[in-house]
Amino acid sequence: MPSVADVIVARLREAGVAALFGVPGGGSNLDVIEAARRIGLPFVLTATETAGAIAAIAQAEISGRPGGCLTTIGPGVASVVNGVACARLDRAALIVLTDSYPAAGGDVFVHQRVDHHALLAPVTKWSGTITSENVDATMGKAIACAMAPPPGPVQIECAPDVAAQTAAITPAAAAIAPEPACAGPRLQFAGSWETARAEIARARKPLVVAGVGVRRPAHAAAIRSLCERRALPAMVTYKAKGVVPDIDAHFAGVFTNAAIDQTILAEADLLIGIGLDPVELLPRPWRSVAPVVYCGPWRVDTRHVPFVTQLVGDVAACVEEINEVLGESHWNLDAVCRTVAAQRAAAFAPSSMLSAHHVVQLAAKAFPNSRVTVDAGAHMLPATMLWHVSSPNGMLISNGLSTMGFALPAAIGAALLQRGPGPTEGDDHNDENPPVVALTGDGGLLMCLGELLTVVREQLPVITVVFNDRSLSLIDVKQRQRQYAPAGVALGDVAWSSIAEGFSMRAHVAATESDFERALAAVLAHRGPSLIDARIDPSTYPETLRAIRG
Repeated sequence: MPSVADVIVARLREAGVAALFGVPGGGSNLDVIEAARRIGLPFVLTATETAGAIAAIAQAEISGRPGGCLTTIGPGVASVVNGVACARLDRAALIVLTDSYPAAGGDVFVHQRVDHHALLAPVTKWSGTITSENVDATMGKAIACAMAPPPGPVQIECAPDVAAQTAAITPAAAAIAPEPACAGPRLQFAGSWETARAEIARARKPLVVAGVGVRRPAHAAAIRSLCERRALPAMVTYKAKGVVPDIDAHFAGVFTNAAIDQTILAEADLLIGIGLDPVELLPRPWRSVAPVVYCGPWRVDTRHVPFVTQLVGDVAACVEEINEVLGESHWNLDAVCRTVAAQRAAAFAPSSMLSAHHVVQLAAKAFPNSRVTVDAGAHMLPATMLWHVSSPNGMLISNGLSTMGFALPAAIGAALLQRGPGPTEGDDHNDENPPVVALTGDGGLLMCLGELLTVVREQLPVITVVFNDRSLSLIDVKQRQRQYAPAGVALGDVAWSSIAEGFSMRAHVAATESDFERALAAVLAHRGPSLIDARIDPSTYPETLRAIRG
């Protein structure tokens, strides 16, 4: 008969979980890890619990199935909160397995005891406690809830004296449905569809804006088809990069509710927000006067963006509803393309030194087929504008939470999923096995530095590019904008190459464009993980921030 731990991991694997990440403790974690080993579900040790959650998020975003991580009691659960919040606001299905005190122990011991459910409640969709009687039902409910639109994190707690018990399996357990609060909506209209139909039919310059809710291949196909049939331009949010490729004739730029967006928005007489969730947008007043129609897999908040109506359900069906009403487009797509090109050129000032946008352009050219992960920080602006992406989730970035320390753990999750089962030590970087490129600021890397060792230990094809400007540059720019003296933003000089080499990782230092090109060539020729310490001139950041965000 299977144990409780056996049922837990079996249900995770059936749901499509590709690996478990985290930092184990000495309780039920050990039973789960052993049960996972027996069925070939990998457990990957990370340096921090938050990194484990982010690696699992990356796998969930790419695969469309849940990601999985585990933590020990007390400090382990406290440490994973940032990663769980990232999953909640970035709309990623995440199963968080937490240990607990022995079920038979009562409340006698208070050492390390915190209320895990209460601690995680603000950032989870649901949480439950596993027993030998409810394990199958609880796992089914947790997975269904995590996957129900909008996807997000759930927490399951299992005590050490429960994990090894024999599970009581009932025939009906697999049919357990999620509670109504977790259930996804059917195709429905929120708001006046007749009013929306009139606005859609009247529009001559409708603009598509694709967001976090439409990152599956079928979603991208429906959106691209709509744009082609109706000759419509489309903008994408950070997380929707690749839904419409950057090089596509219909691509109209990246949308964040920033100043740079307004030129094309001002021409539009209707916005069609497909999967556009305001959780991604800059917290600024909505400036467009054009009516906004939403369609996507879940309902979204209407306090920020004044949606006329929401079509909620199957994305292809929602898109077709809109397509049937649309009239003739008056857009000049060539003019839109020229506007986007001019905006890119104006956002990045020429520099005789190694700038962030030079690094992005050179790395993107060197790794045209690679998935890229992007950390929060000043380098994020050139990365999201200049790195061309051709398919959904080709760029992974935290945009709902926008947390630092995201890029490297996300690259770990992505590289493991790309590798599949079995070791690949010594594999070449080629078109069939391209490395994952992690673009991170020095401040962000300091927050997850131990994950360089995770990359080496797992022998993952991850190229870490550190934008080394010795400062929290985005915050420094914002301080100067307010005419404040820089304070609390200087990081100091870090010998990143020495640190990487201390982890047995190949490392390179680049202070000029030619240095960086040589480093890229060496990385391409090397088998295994590498780091490039790019010594960045931050003087172009203020102009870039002003051009993009205003």
